[in-house]
Amino acid sequence: MISSLHLINFKTLENQFLKFRPLTLLSGINSTGKSSVLQSLLLLRQSYHQELLPKTGLALNGELVHIGTAQDAFCERAKNNYIGFELVWKDGSKGRWNFNYDLDKKDADVLNLALESVDSEVYKASIFSNNFHYLQAERLGPRPYNETLDYQVRIRRQLGTMGEYTAHFLYVYGRKAIVIPNLNYPQAKSMDLIDQVEAWMREVSPGTRIKITSNSDMGLVNLQYFYGDSNPYRATNVGFGITYTLPIIVAVLASEPGTLILIENPEAHLHPKGQSKIGELLALAASCGVQVVIETHSDHVLNGIRLAVHGGKLAPEDVQLHYFQRQEKEGQAVTEVISPHIDRNGRIDKWPDGFFDEWDKSLEVLLEPAGD
Repeated sequence: MISSLHLINFKTLENQFLKFRPLTLLSGINSTGKSSVLQSLLLLRQSYHQELLPKTGLALNGELVHIGTAQDAFCERAKNNYIGFELVWKDGSKGRWNFNYDLDKKDADVLNLALESVDSEVYKASIFSNNFHYLQAERLGPRPYNETLDYQVRIRRQLGTMGEYTAHFLYVYGRKAIVIPNLNYPQAKSMDLIDQVEAWMREVSPGTRIKITSNSDMGLVNLQYFYGDSNPYRATNVGFGITYTLPIIVAVLASEPGTLILIENPEAHLHPKGQSKIGELLALAASCGVQVVIETHSDHVLNGIRLAVHGGKLAPEDVQLHYFQRQEKEGQAVTEVISPHIDRNGRIDKWPDGFFDEWDKSLEVLLEPAGD
């Protein structure tokens, strides 16, 4: 597991050190650097799979993330001409990469490697291996049919950054038992992935069942939902919330210990109860040796995690909260990261301004007498 990340001169983050735990939650004001934290990890993985790491450089654009040019990646407040990433893992392994920023090559989309200092096992870590899932904020909405891609699903065991291969993944591995017994939903029909996914989906939308059929000649998989004894419904007639949630649940249940999962906005299109249940599921996965990093604006996701801690499903020391806020210093906007702690009772020790406090502020106003 990753235990810390140090970023130098990357986008809005001039010099930022962040601790990681089995479950790390990033929250805060828009455009303060939350996504940049995830992007730094994705850039390293992307560059490794483009065979630029080790030795050559950093690929700013690819299948995982698209930054643009060197100028887009470089912090405008930087005091030196490089972008630096440093990772430390729980076992003490370290990796450090510095990439040159050349003003004459500010439009380049590859940064040349200036310094690489990595321990021998670093490139075997989950961030570089198949034990990895990343689901971006813009996931694939309901479709009448879903494409198949054997390379991503059968060889790399990936769902796609938008969850676009989730149906294919379930078609291939649906009758394989989940690897982590503690993620078992007790009322599920079996330990098979498809039955476990259905059971967890019913926490979000009661009664949900899934039917998957394949048209191998056309390279398509059809995903349908049904409820009880009803006829199957096209995914396009069920709604975005179900389709957006499915890849999250599949990614968690298909993982083995040591997997790294990065998720942006797991709450998208979900009602509050569903958001809370997703928070609980992600917390349960973190308690089973899966490292989960989420970026969220949802107090319901946070409360699902707090409930898991309160219920003894996840130790408080296995949760890391980071809140990103913007401060103005010397006429420039600077990101400041505050890291509240959660205790055994699920209580949080400090609530900086803007940290999931909008309901409290609204309630204060609503409790005042209305004006004439």
